[in-house]
Amino acid sequence: VVTAGNASQISDGASALLIMTPERASELGLEPLARFRSFAVTGVDPVLMLTGPISATQLALSRAGLAIDEIESYEVNEAFASVALAWLADIQADPERLNPDGGAIALGHPLGCSGARLTTTLVHRMRRTGQRYGLQAICEAGGMANAMILERV
Repeated sequence: VVTAGNASQISDGASALLIMTPERASELGLEPLARFRSFAVTGVDPVLMLTGPISATQLALSRAGLAIDEIESYEVNEAFASVALAWLADIQADPERLNPDGGAIALGHPLGCSGARLTTTLVHRMRRTGQRYGLQAICEAGGMANAMILERV
């Protein structure tokens, strides 16, 4: 059951991330922070749409050739607490690695910014702690979800 007590607030947001090839970054004199290891977009029954990050995570892990225990940090957008709890149960992930700096319920869910906020939080945690791999997963509404695995460079 989703209620105001276990859901994030919604606000307006805007964001941008700079994504390019390593060659282009070198040409521009920029130092990459992380690289894409894998990415997946999946769709589930819209009635069960909050389970989308589960299948997206499974596909991203498969494409990367990694197991969940090799991922040191997870950012799963929990606009509703049930999303993160279902994800943890199905993926059998370590709860200590999930949103360790706070998630959408604690930090907010700015529409137009949530994905970039998750990515920025994840990349900077990986750099700060020396973690090699991080995973981000997020619902996109209508049953769609995506997940990506980043590798610190």
